[in-house]
Amino acid sequence: MVQKAIVLDQASIRRALTRIAHEIIERNKGIENCVLVGIKTRGIYLAKRLAEKIEQIEGESIPVGEIDITLYRDDLTTKTSNNEPEVKGSDLPVEINHKKVILIDDVLYTGRTVRAALDALIDIGRPSSIQLAVLVDRGHRELPIRADFVGKNIPTSSSEKIMVELTEVDSEDQVTIHDN
Repeated sequence: MVQKAIVLDQASIRRALTRIAHEIIERNKGIENCVLVGIKTRGIYLAKRLAEKIEQIEGESIPVGEIDITLYRDDLTTKTSNNEPEVKGSDLPVEINHKKVILIDDVLYTGRTVRAALDALIDIGRPSSIQLAVLVDRGHRELPIRADFVGKNIPTSSSEKIMVELTEVDSEDQVTIHDN
């Protein structure tokens, strides 16, 4: 893969997350009964960063959980070389019944990851609502799913790939676009 451009640098990611945090607070009229749930792997780190920003703004903390969608994927056989998926487990610090769950992911593409996360959440409990926040929306939806909160819309061709790097997992914070 050949890198074409850096579309978000560290400062741009920080600003996008600050804006998303404000939008989450505004849409939900505060953070009462709200829970942030990050989709493994990078969604978890984005959720934790959003929680920090929300706490700075609101002066109170918001629960943060993580969800593993491995067993809910519809492309399981194409993603793993053997037939045994690696399950990392979900961890939700509070009951999600009757809560407003804000699902967090790094990139929204076909919508299949979000569909799997919705299935996983519904198996755990019955939230009053589920909202979706993504750092990048690149289009090309295969399912009728849209994000409620978007850091940046980046129109791409299907031959391009968006890569999100976060310091918690990778060497730096940046979002790049590559030719496949």
